[in-house]
Amino acid sequence: MNEDVNFIIEATQDSMEKAMAHLEKELIKIRAGKASPAMLSSVMVEYYGSMTPLSQVSNVNTPDARTLSVQPWEKSLIPAIETAIMNANLGFNPMNNGEMVIINVPPLTEERRKQLVKQARVEAEDAKVSVRSARQEANKEIKNLEVSEDLAKNAEIDIQELTDSYTKKVDKILEVKEAEIMKV
Repeated sequence: MNEDVNFIIEATQDSMEKAMAHLEKELIKIRAGKASPAMLSSVMVEYYGSMTPLSQVSNVNTPDARTLSVQPWEKSLIPAIETAIMNANLGFNPMNNGEMVIINVPPLTEERRKQLVKQARVEAEDAKVSVRSARQEANKEIKNLEVSEDLAKNAEIDIQELTDSYTKKVDKILEVKEAEIMKV
């Protein structure tokens, strides 16, 4: 097969991999009832005048399935961490014991679970759109190449197979996440 065609197919696969990685990153943020340090990944804390990710000023742990503990490296940061968690609008009510910030992760209501499933479906659909646009881009590039018609057709078939396999992966990941969210 032509080197240019191989390059286009590899670039397309790379693009589809990035869509999958983004999907998985976004789904981690959707909490499924049990505590996970990733739930606080979006929290930014005011630290010496600049906004800093929570993970860079503290250790975030899960002592049990329903609790998150945030151990700041400097005790003076405890009020700032509490404020940052409240402002992140994650639905958590942080408490501190003078040493660390403790967050009890409330169990999800049925209604909230359904909202989270919808959110997960939106993320999955976004990933599928990214996969399909990568396919579209690759097909456009192949049409612009000066290669034989057979070679172009075979490349388009390969790209469609890639698209189908990544679409199935998205569906599988979504299925697992939905089951995780709905599990009581």
